[in-house]
Amino acid sequence: MKKTKQYTFLQFLAALILSGMLLSCQSERDDLPPPNIVWITSEDNSKHYLKLFDENGVSAPNIESLARQGLVFTRAFSNAPVCSVARSTLISGCYGPRIGAQYHRKYIPVPMPDSLQMFPWYLRKAGYFTSNNQKKDYNIIEGKGVWDESSGEATWRNREGDQPFFHVFNIGISHESGLHFSSQEMDSIPTETSENSFKIQPNHPQTPTFAYTNAYYRDKIRVMDGKVGEVLDQLRKDGLMDNTFIFYFGDHGGVLPGSKGYLYETGLHVPLVVHIPEKYKHLIHMPTKNTVQGFVSFVDFGPTVLNLAGIPIPENMDGRPFLGPKITTDELNARDVTFSYADRFDEKYDMVRAVRKGKFKYIRSYTPFNPDGLVNNYRYKQLAYQEWRAMYAVGGLNEIQSAFFEAREPELLFDVEADPFETVNLADQTDYENVLSDMRQTLDTWAKGLRDLSFFPEHHLIEQAFTDPVTFGNEQHESIKRYMAISNLSLSSFGEVKSQLIAGLQSPDPWERYWSIIVCSSFGKRAKSLENQIGKLALNDSELINKVRAAEFLGIVQSSNPSEIMTQALYESKKPSEALLILNSIVLMQSSNADYMFNLDINKIAPMVAEDSQVKRRLDYLIPKG
Repeated sequence: MKKTKQYTFLQFLAALILSGMLLSCQSERDDLPPPNIVWITSEDNSKHYLKLFDENGVSAPNIESLARQGLVFTRAFSNAPVCSVARSTLISGCYGPRIGAQYHRKYIPVPMPDSLQMFPWYLRKAGYFTSNNQKKDYNIIEGKGVWDESSGEATWRNREGDQPFFHVFNIGISHESGLHFSSQEMDSIPTETSENSFKIQPNHPQTPTFAYTNAYYRDKIRVMDGKVGEVLDQLRKDGLMDNTFIFYFGDHGGVLPGSKGYLYETGLHVPLVVHIPEKYKHLIHMPTKNTVQGFVSFVDFGPTVLNLAGIPIPENMDGRPFLGPKITTDELNARDVTFSYADRFDEKYDMVRAVRKGKFKYIRSYTPFNPDGLVNNYRYKQLAYQEWRAMYAVGGLNEIQSAFFEAREPELLFDVEADPFETVNLADQTDYENVLSDMRQTLDTWAKGLRDLSFFPEHHLIEQAFTDPVTFGNEQHESIKRYMAISNLSLSSFGEVKSQLIAGLQSPDPWERYWSIIVCSSFGKRAKSLENQIGKLALNDSELINKVRAAEFLGIVQSSNPSEIMTQALYESKKPSEALLILNSIVLMQSSNADYMFNLDINKIAPMVAEDSQVKRRLDYLIPKG
């Protein structure tokens, strides 16, 4: 008993001493001003091109230097694979399909939800100087008070005295446009990176064009790293390295064919390194020079900055912080889920959602009859894209390489650790039934809770929702769940759901008819027995887009030529976004194996439609000049 009392007293004494030390230390830390925070972003590059993250990448000494007193996040993800949607997620801390910011390029900007502000606004309110150099590309109305400076000249050096700052520096050298070289340039401009120093990913043709494009892009990564070094040199010169958190990350994936714009790992999995400043190590409850295995995504970045700055995180943000007070190593490394979304990229529509959970990736294609390779003019400026398509047209690709140009399954399931380029679909393998069911339920639960607005066509959202997207989503929550339930009929056998599809085709709700037709198109010839019901909708539906979707079904099953109905609907449309969705179906039909031909007369298209920039892209493809 005596021994126990002595031990208890010593333990109590030690606790008192330690408590005093901690209080003293905390007091010293409370005297510190808030930390500075810098984001350095590079455009269009996934983690695959940096040796720090992937053995197939090149060395980037400036980015690597951040890891010497920092954290390397090996599982960081953009929630969207294209600039404006990804950046809207970053600046808002909200998922795009919930707030109406999911379309690239926007037809109209949407307001921030409820009373929420873009996160730098909260920093300014707390006394921070905020500067952005310089890309924004938001699909959201910015509002006042977000940036003190936003321009090509914006710098933290314009703040007052030792005012804490948040600075964003964007590097465009790695952007997709850098790969728009000509065949003559390819023949005459040598690359610094050896074409034998990496492996071409297995879903790409193993050709000189792809080898050169890979090497050329790795050269761009080296130049980009030099730009990172210039920013770091400025911070060192100003004596700011010890009190500034520095984030380096790619703004989404890319940029070889089939990456940017797609929900594959090459489109979403980004490099992220965070330098932890010496004076603020106490804010990070994990050792530096460390690798973080936990999942983080763009929706979390804004809340993380606010947390590091000691600013309360607004409840309406969807993300959660991954650095700062109360974030432990074990809790962070236990995070293993990320969600992503794709809707429209310039003129190309294709609604896709995905979830990665641990090593498994589930991709849900809601219009799986649209191949990944459906024409998008900007993508096909790249020689590698052009060659890939040309080789497919003449049968010069293997099965894995050809998949990009063919209809997909509604559900794709990949083990991305064993199959990093997502080439082997496990969804139909009995060994993975439980995994598939769990991933499907995880995604459905997320989308329902989100009130995913994309279950309405974009032109309807523009007319009815985009003045207040979140309120619209809340009001239409039950409708969205019904449309989701109809879309998920494509995951059963046709015989099991035929009667439900017939009921949906006869529904007074136009969007129940819309999704019922799309599901029939997903089934293809298995749903051919419904061609009479769907044929009536092609002629008589009250919604132009439903006439087009019905004609699309008839074209897919090769029951009748859809060109006349689709063309007439295009001429009747007075809404650019509606016409663009019609044109998406026209391009699909013209590029299908049935070779349906469309002779469009631009003079019969409404001027406000024909003059729209995205519609012009489609018309440039469908009506070649000269």
